[in-house]
Formats: sequence, structure tokens, C-alpha cells
Amino acid sequence: MKVWLNGEQADTRGARTVAELAEKLGLPPNSILIEHNGLALHQREWPTREIAENDRLEFVRVVAGG
Repeated sequence: MKVWLNGEQADTRGARTVAELAEKLGLPPNSILIEHNGLALHQREWPTREIAENDRLEFVRVVAGG
């Protein structure tokens, strides 16, 4: 299935939920924020948030610094 990931078309690699996609992409859950179709998600929502063809996802890496 194809989705828009950070503004580019990408394959979900068989993932059906936001949590599965983050895992397949090797993204550590405690260091990213995810937006799904314009809605920022709490991490507890990831396992139940299903993705569909042409959904828009933004994965933002959180970086601490000064």
C-alpha cells in the first residue's frame, strides 16, 4: 500500500497501523512524534491507528540540545 511519508510517496512494507510502520522503518518510539492525516498522535494511539492508501504521515525525530 502506498502512503505519503514526510511529503514523499512510500510503501508501508505491509504495515497496517502507525505502530507497525514505525517499527518496520526502525524508528525508536521514544524519539519520534507522528502526525497522521494532520492529527498529532499520542504514542498510545499508534497500535490502533490504522493506515489506508494515500494517508499522509509525518514522522518527526525529537532531538534535545542547546
